[in-house]
Amino acid sequence: MGTPDFAAVILKHLLAWEGGEVLAAYTQPDRPCGRGLACKPSPVKALALEHGLDVRQPENFKDPAKVEALRARRPDVLAVAAYGLILPQAVLDVPALMPVNVHASLLPKYRGAAPIQRCILDGETVTGISIMRMEKGLDSGPILLQRALRMGGDEHAGQVHDQLAEMGGLLLVEALERLRDGRLAVVPQDDSLATYAPKLSKDEGLIDWNRPAQEVHNRARAMHPWPGAFFRWSPDGKKDLRLALTPGKIGPEPEHKAEPGTILGEMDGHIAIQTADRLYLTPSVQPEGRKALSASAFACGYLKTNC
Repeated sequence: MGTPDFAAVILKHLLAWEGGEVLAAYTQPDRPCGRGLACKPSPVKALALEHGLDVRQPENFKDPAKVEALRARRPDVLAVAAYGLILPQAVLDVPALMPVNVHASLLPKYRGAAPIQRCILDGETVTGISIMRMEKGLDSGPILLQRALRMGGDEHAGQVHDQLAEMGGLLLVEALERLRDGRLAVVPQDDSLATYAPKLSKDEGLIDWNRPAQEVHNRARAMHPWPGAFFRWSPDGKKDLRLALTPGKIGPEPEHKAEPGTILGEMDGHIAIQTADRLYLTPSVQPEGRKALSASAFACGYLKTNC
């Protein structure tokens, strides 16, 4: 049971595992996307169909018949990863052994929909994967296995996502092997240590240049590739220009500090922007409705330098 790319990687590992059989794939209904609003299958559906799996896409499980259809398959395990639906107790009771979930954080920290982004936004240097037994409640079930991942200071959410997806697939298979062999420990979470990672909104990508460079960097990394970091800039006092920001790196303290948000020009192939303390260096920006511009192209086109 899963929907986005993260879940498709988990499914890939399950399909390659010789210790069990994937009976079916459950994923969210196709959603309209793109300018034409054409319905596009989820990554899990696309992969499942490639492998000839039966694919089910219920809107929810309020209809008892949908629960009974699942029960009729007599699964030993429900393997859930980024499904996007709240599973009622009737569904959690279906598998003969247990429902298990792959979560992209070291629970009980960062329960919820956006653990990778929230972790980076908070400046954490270590994250990981938790395999847990599902129960009623938000990511609150007991831990079956965990593995940590150290993040580089310049890694963005997309890069961490890909590493955790692979780690999650491997760790889920290990958990299922332990479950099969009766070697799986079940450790309750300490709810007093729980933190939460609510879903991202697009406006959270707005950069506040009055913050220190490290906080700016963390936000740029956390919001890439979605929803994307951005800021508004008024060249020569003209109408505000919305610029999408590519994650870059923290620069030096300037000799003469400017007003936060001031674009100071090109530096080492990056666009230098003043924060509360240091410069922030981004390799490219993208004006709204236009193509992304390298530092040199932006400097020439908008700052009228280095042409």
